[in-house]
Amino acid sequence: MQVNKKETLRYLGYKGQDIDAKLETLIEEASKELEISINPKSVHKEFSCNVIDETTVLLGPIKITSKNLAKNLKGCDSAIIFAATIGSSVDTLIKRYSITNLAKASVIQAAGAALIETFCDSLEDSIRLDATKRDLYLRPRFSPGYGDLSLEHQREIFNILECSKRIGLSLTDTCLMVPSKSVTAIIGLSKIKNNCLKQKCTTCSSTQCEYRDA
Repeated sequence: MQVNKKETLRYLGYKGQDIDAKLETLIEEASKELEISINPKSVHKEFSCNVIDETTVLLGPIKITSKNLAKNLKGCDSAIIFAATIGSSVDTLIKRYSITNLAKASVIQAAGAALIETFCDSLEDSIRLDATKRDLYLRPRFSPGYGDLSLEHQREIFNILECSKRIGLSLTDTCLMVPSKSVTAIIGLSKIKNNCLKQKCTTCSSTQCEYRDA
């Protein structure tokens, strides 16, 4: 799995500007270090999905109150819940370079963020391939902490996916994941094809999308 340079620059706050040779070198160095040290792991399960009303969703054993998620999953009979991580090497490198090279630490932070998104995209592609065989379509993926979907639901997701046991993830008291470059998300499965061009709501700027209201 390779670091996406364009996404790394986006996480660094660049929007089409030219980059100097020093930053180019830092990105290349950080990319090489990360690509040989990451340890991608994931787990996912499919659950029944029942949108009770405009603010309430039942996903298997989990009851969620979220207007945004209810809109995203409307019309879905099932949904995939997944967790993914690229391991602790990013955190280790950030800690190391925060002492010796702050600029490189920032680049590794951005490159790590790009890598976990690439990994999630590949996982979603696999889920999409399986769904296609069943004549089902994917809704944009939606993560706890986005819109009005509370981070507190991380605890329930961790329990039903056995994240600690299966892929080595843990939660802090404030529901942040360790290692930090990890993601949990919900993907609705629908019999109706949607025209959304984005894979995830978190990177979409459209506030008029029929699948979310955030």
